[in-house]
Parts: sequence; C-alpha cells; structure tokens
Amino acid sequence: MNKTARILSVAAVAAFTAFGAQADETDASQFATQFETNRTRAEVQSEAATVAQTRSQEPAGSRVVTYKSNADRAAVRAQAAQAVRTGQIPSGEIGSRM
Repeated sequence: MNKTARILSVAAVAAFTAFGAQADETDASQFATQFETNRTRAEVQSEAATVAQTRSQEPAGSRVVTYKSNADRAAVRAQAAQAVRTGQIPSGEIGSRM
C-alpha cells in the first residue's frame, strides 16, 4: 500500500507540473508584435546604410594600446630585486599570505 501511494503521489505531482508548464497560449501570440509606420522602405534602407558607414566594425575595447618604453631592462630588473629585498613587493608563496 505504501509503495502504491508513493507512485500515485509522484504521478499526481508530475501531472500538476505538466499542466502548469502548458498554461500559455498555444499559438504563441505573446511573440506577435504589430508595427505601424509611415516611413517608406527606401527611407529605412538609406538610414541603415548611413549608420553602417559611420560605425566601426571593431568591437569597443578590443584594440590593445602599445607604447615605447625608454627603460633599460637591466635597470628595471635591478629595481625589482631591490624592491623585493626591502620588502616593498612580495615574493614567492609567503608573499601571497601577507
């Protein structure tokens, strides 16, 4: 009896969830949108051509900015080593715990 009741309760829950999932219109009328306009097709096409000419095809932020450095590699390495020795910047695994 207990097993039968469990199966029936699971079937009832499944039936209620299936009913709730299909509670929308069957013709998908919520997606239908009506447009009324007084512009001609030629006006819309000319506007689209103008916008396409003024827009860049490159996504914003995709270009990397480059610059020339005047610093000497040896000088930069010596400054970094000095900063590690004086404790200004962390080094190794112990540095990440500070």
